[in-house]
Amino acid sequence: MEEIAYIPSPSRGVIHLGPIPLRGYAFCIIIGVFVAVWLGNKRWTARGGRAGTVADIAVWAVPFGLVGGRLYHVITDYELYFSAGRDWVDAFKVWQGGLGIWGAVALGAVGAWIGCRRRGIPLPAYADAIAPGIAFAQAIGRWGNWFNQELYGRETHVPWALHITSSEGGRIPGYYHPTFLYESLWCVGVGFLVIWADRRFKLGHGRAFALYVAAYCVGRGWIEYMRVDDAHHILGLRLNDWTALIVFLLAVLYMVLSAKKRPGREAVVEPGVIEGEAESGGAAETAEAAEAKDAGNPGDAADADAEDDAEDDDADEVKDEAGSGTKKS
Repeated sequence: MEEIAYIPSPSRGVIHLGPIPLRGYAFCIIIGVFVAVWLGNKRWTARGGRAGTVADIAVWAVPFGLVGGRLYHVITDYELYFSAGRDWVDAFKVWQGGLGIWGAVALGAVGAWIGCRRRGIPLPAYADAIAPGIAFAQAIGRWGNWFNQELYGRETHVPWALHITSSEGGRIPGYYHPTFLYESLWCVGVGFLVIWADRRFKLGHGRAFALYVAAYCVGRGWIEYMRVDDAHHILGLRLNDWTALIVFLLAVLYMVLSAKKRPGREAVVEPGVIEGEAESGGAAETAEAAEAKDAGNPGDAADADAEDDAEDDDADEVKDEAGSGTKKS
């Protein structure tokens, strides 16, 4: 192959700042989380929720998601950590790669449910708000695989081939399909698809999130088929292909049933929010303050009534004087 054009791999995936290792994989995950929370917050406040609520619930969702993603990877690729000659301690080394999106979303949803329940917020509404942000976070996170030179596809000679230079872990240096890039671009498309569909069809009650899941599964299916890393197979298909197929069907079924049972959107996504509070980031009055304002101070109200009576008396006097002047003329 003529080395005219290709995607180079980084010479290393970690930079040491003194004794502190700065890992590209971890940075991609962190940046993705920030993007998801930022966009989720904008969508949440646009739906009538308070600014900051998305971040508060993410404090529960993100740790659960990381644990779930790692558990899924370790369970489905257990031989990498518990077979002969392997060190089980490596199962805790998340920075070396290995987060399964299926486990991350599943257990992350549990964390989000806990956070939502503590604030009296419906989980489907929260899921709709953060759905496109999760897709964009996945797009960013996939570049962590580039730093680790992992999860590439079959050998190829296309101009955008990924040049693998590492021979660690059974890798064979060469030029391969950059499946990490394919999935990253697909996730960007999924994020914009959800944003467009949500605006066009006013998706609610978890249907925007279900659309994200279904659309992601479609892309994951054909991308997974291209990968050459070791994986368990069932009836000739990789395990993740079967997972994508099953989850896709469940997501579509949810959208259909949800649209029939609960058409439209939630009228209220966060209890206790008054008009203007979401946009101002909580600087507006609380509901209690607004009620107090409406009720008013009894003393102030009495003064206002007295002033009104005085003004009415003055008006009557002017009217009488005008009437007297008319009679005299």
